[in-house]
Amino acid sequence: MAARLNYFADPTAAKALKHLMSAGKALKESPLPAATQELVALRVSQINGCAACIDMHTKEAAAAGETPVRLHLVAAWREATVFTEGERAALELAEQGTRVADAAGGVDDEVWARAAKHYDEEQLTALTVLIAFMNAANRLNIIAQQPAGDYRAGQFH
Repeated sequence: MAARLNYFADPTAAKALKHLMSAGKALKESPLPAATQELVALRVSQINGCAACIDMHTKEAAAAGETPVRLHLVAAWREATVFTEGERAALELAEQGTRVADAAGGVDDEVWARAAKHYDEEQLTALTVLIAFMNAANRLNIIAQQPAGDYRAGQFH
C-alpha cells in the first residue's frame, strides 16, 4: 500500500506539518504523564481506525517501557484492571472528545469532573489539546491512506 499523498513533498503541506509536529513536541514536553499521553493517543487512533498512528503509538509506548498487556487492553480499558483511575478518566475523556458526533452535547460534565479530579489545569489543558491533536493527525493519515507497520520508535521525535 502506498500513501495517496506525500505531505512532506508539498511545500504548503510541509510548512503546515512542521507547525503541527512542533505542537506534538510541545505536548510531549508537557506535565501530562508520558504513559497517559501514549495511552490516549493510542485510544483515539483506535477509535478513528488510524493504522499509522496505532503503529506509532504502540511502538513509542513500548519503547518507553509500557507493558504489552496494557497496550493490548487499551481498546477494552473499561473492563481492564491494569489502568489507574487517572488513566481511566483520561481515556474516557479521550473517547467522548473523539466521538463528538456520537455524543450529542460533547463531553459531559461527569466525565470532565473525573478528569479534573486527577489532573491539574496545565495537565488537563495538555490532555484536551492532545485529544484534538490526535484527531487531526488521524484524519490526515486516514485521508491519505498512510500505510502502517514500518514506523520506528523515535522516528518523528
